[in-house]
Amino acid sequence: MQQLICTEPGLFEYRTVADPVLSPGHSIVRVRKIGVCGTDIHAFDGTQPYFSYPRILGHELAVEFQEGAAGFRHGEKLTIIPYISCGQCVACRKGKTNCCTNIKVLGVHTDGGMSEYISVPSDMLINADGLKDEELALVEPLAIGAHGVVRAAIQPGEYVLVIGAGPIGLGTMAFARIAGGHVIAADVNEERLAFCRDSLHIPYTLNAREASFTDQLKEITGGDMPTVVIDATGNLNAINNAFQYLAHTGRYVLIGLQKGEILVSHPEFHKREATLMSSRNATKADFSYVLSCIQNGSIHPSLFITHNIAFPEVKDQFKTVTTDGSLIKALIEIA
Repeated sequence: MQQLICTEPGLFEYRTVADPVLSPGHSIVRVRKIGVCGTDIHAFDGTQPYFSYPRILGHELAVEFQEGAAGFRHGEKLTIIPYISCGQCVACRKGKTNCCTNIKVLGVHTDGGMSEYISVPSDMLINADGLKDEELALVEPLAIGAHGVVRAAIQPGEYVLVIGAGPIGLGTMAFARIAGGHVIAADVNEERLAFCRDSLHIPYTLNAREASFTDQLKEITGGDMPTVVIDATGNLNAINNAFQYLAHTGRYVLIGLQKGEILVSHPEFHKREATLMSSRNATKADFSYVLSCIQNGSIHPSLFITHNIAFPEVKDQFKTVTTDGSLIKALIEIA
């Protein structure tokens, strides 16, 4: 079978290897489509923290079951929870396997899905009745947004500012709206903001670089400012600036991750009696919720797909596609 390996920053190589062999507690799946994640792009660019090479990338997966776990049939379409947890640490004992102290993510800490066949722990398989491959490949990034919305505990009628209109931010906006929030999209890319308006029908879309940005937030919220702010940029300046957009009693959720130190005026944060929290990965319950939302038509993953790459062309096209200004979500098709 063929694998695509990121041997060092900026370099992919195809290799022919033997098919994986079934082992206890694991299943063999055939990979059909792979969503290209920001993590994959950062790994290719050499900017992903704590990353080691060589590595097979890819953790947003649509797969077909081949053999292994009971309860699945050959050829059945599935998606995968790509987080391998220890099951024993304090987080796992609380059911928060998404932030296991020893977590390993496919395509990041261990080899991922850019391969024709892979072996995965059987408890990572998620059944998805009737979904298309392109929908299955987007379940994981959508689940990250859904988990952030759960963390925010959005109440119907609240104003929710989502900063960053990339794939994670767009999914977050969709689930914030499903939760009953009045969503405000913020970005510095006018094409992305147009997508929010035209495809997701987000009622408020603001360019964060405009001098009147804060005044626009006040006007939209009747002077209160958003009671929920969610960062999906992973940009340090954006994260630090957003503290000032938070209403008194508000909650600030960080889905995006960056390497620097967060700086906040303690008096400004304190007087709001605000809450700051992180949101990491997603739980099995989040995956199930995303699947149900796709199945009932509450969310349409195909809207996010702007680029498709055939597996044999990834080595040559990856950089071109991932630096295209119109990119929202690219899918790699293996089978």
